[in-house]
Amino acid sequence: MNIFGWKSAGREQSRPALSRYALGPGAMLGEWPASYEAQLREGYARNAIAQRAVRLVAQGLGGAPLTASDPALLALLAARSGGQVLAETLAAQLLLHGNAYVQFLTDGDGELVELFALRPERVTVEPDARGWPAAYRYRVGEQVTRLTADDPGGRPQIVHLKAFNPSDDHYGLGCLGAASGAIAVHNTAARWNKALLDNAARPSGALVYEPSDGSPLSREQFDRLRAEMDASFSGSGNAGRPMLLEGGLRWQPLSMSPADMDFAGTKAAAAREIAMAFGVPPMLLGLPGDATYANYVEANRALWRLSILPLAETIFAGLAQGLRGWFAGAAISIDLDRVTALAEDRERLWRQVSAAEFLTMEEKRAMVGLI
Repeated sequence: MNIFGWKSAGREQSRPALSRYALGPGAMLGEWPASYEAQLREGYARNAIAQRAVRLVAQGLGGAPLTASDPALLALLAARSGGQVLAETLAAQLLLHGNAYVQFLTDGDGELVELFALRPERVTVEPDARGWPAAYRYRVGEQVTRLTADDPGGRPQIVHLKAFNPSDDHYGLGCLGAASGAIAVHNTAARWNKALLDNAARPSGALVYEPSDGSPLSREQFDRLRAEMDASFSGSGNAGRPMLLEGGLRWQPLSMSPADMDFAGTKAAAAREIAMAFGVPPMLLGLPGDATYANYVEANRALWRLSILPLAETIFAGLAQGLRGWFAGAAISIDLDRVTALAEDRERLWRQVSAAEFLTMEEKRAMVGLI
């Protein structure tokens, strides 16, 4: 009987069929980049707000103090495989892609020796006849490796962690797609601001040709004038350089209103939307104008309570379930007593429990987690 994998006696006939033809990982609708790779380039590699938001959550979870039911299990989680920090990598993958796949690597004796997080965009679920995952295909270029869900002993070889996706039975839904619109606005505003700075933060104006006889410029005169303008007066290096005009030329400066040039407000609004998509208080990203949190302490506590701890529960509960084939009763959690951001909450609990005179000492110890 397979008690660790997908199948067990009596369950195969009672489980409902799953859809085998959903959108698939990374599929998006709308005018924003559709592929996960394109979203990753625009939304993570080229956007400081999105990258910092993901790093705040992923690095916070990756550096959190852990407690486990077995010291060997804790050492396995802390070990680096291929240079990756397991918990941090899984957190970033769930945020960005919505899926994380952990491969359990064993030695010749079948003992678990390593946990490795696979690139989620390279993994495809291979369902059985009823749509339930039977194997996973890992593609790198033209090379495809088929990884079965369980080994012959019934212990999992792959653990699939996923964020909730209401429209797909096999793949989770990441935050990157939801933030794509705000990321596109933020990146476009940044490029526009750079173009304004390259042109001394104002429109270039217009050269008006007003000859006495009303004749137009010849093609040769027009090309020569444009070349001289590009070489001598365009760009930030020539900002403020005086112009020498001749032959009926007159410079007509053009201007933009402050409202037209105020892309800082647009960028800030898009940045707050990006931060919201990844569950990070905008104050922690240095964004002004957000009065939801009174100070950084409150914002940091909110980050842990609302984003890091729920994500950690998803990751560690899934890992613990898969690891019970090697560690009986495996359990993994964050040691909240050692999380600095939650120290004030812990202090408040201790103070309330200590002041409760109707509780016995044993009951007080149980309430603060010492028993």
